[in-house]
Amino acid sequence: MSAPADASTLTDEERALLPTDADVAFYAEHGWYLSQKLFTDEETALLRSASEEFYAGARSRTLPARPPRLAYWTPEKGAVQRHNDYIHYESDEIARVLRKPLLGAVAARLARADRIRVFQSTLILKPPSAEEPSNVVPWHFDRDYWATSSSERMLTAFIPFHTCDERMGTITMIDGSHRWQELDRDAVTARHFVELGSDAESVLNRTAQANGAEVRKVPMVIPEGHVSFHHCRTYHGSGANLSTEPRRAISLHLQDGGNHHRAFPLADGTFATYNHDVLVRRTAQGTPDYADPEFCPVVWDGQPPAPVV
Repeated sequence: MSAPADASTLTDEERALLPTDADVAFYAEHGWYLSQKLFTDEETALLRSASEEFYAGARSRTLPARPPRLAYWTPEKGAVQRHNDYIHYESDEIARVLRKPLLGAVAARLARADRIRVFQSTLILKPPSAEEPSNVVPWHFDRDYWATSSSERMLTAFIPFHTCDERMGTITMIDGSHRWQELDRDAVTARHFVELGSDAESVLNRTAQANGAEVRKVPMVIPEGHVSFHHCRTYHGSGANLSTEPRRAISLHLQDGGNHHRAFPLADGTFATYNHDVLVRRTAQGTPDYADPEFCPVVWDGQPPAPVV
């Protein structure tokens, strides 16, 4: 594995693509950010071809154990929305693109962090089927499923392999929702978002009302090579793919360097778990190590530079 990227890694052309101070302030207020073009056409083409090879069975390696809540599409599941966790671990070709220094630097500026590690990555294919129920992703926010993480600065980069618009069922943000106070959600961490269904709309509306806030939905129209980032507490979801082509993307979940495992009790008296907990090495205290370089590699190390203007 190559050394983590730092400020010396970026060219002046790449520094010009970093979020400005105004962009960072916008992200802090709204909970999302649409980048400039971070990936070349060759890189997005590589992601498309490598994902097809993955679906055909190609693997650089396979997980040493199967976590209890692993999302993992296989051909016998048919023409549903495909989710495959740990794509950065199982495909070296895809991982090399995801570890692009520029992407890590953008995340570091948005999170105001000196170190960024991969937390999770999911390869996604949404088939072109208006009636397929699995294509609709209910409103949720990622922090709910990361209850065993200590950080409040985690974020997600949504990376489509092509231009992605509302017709394709693009990711849609609830503007400013990362600043809302949460209702008692009865241990929602025990339920994957696809299980929430119609409950999700009700929870969203009730939470907004309790915060005296408006539900403002912002569909992200993402040109090829651009990336949509969102805060770990920003509500988001997506609709059906009404186009004639599959929507291909990766959700790359990122953690700041300070993130670590914490015990989180649930309403039923048990403790929350995350898939990493059966895979990663243990710390000296015996807890899962979310800095394990095999599963959570560092992609940016050091203060990100200011953008060239």
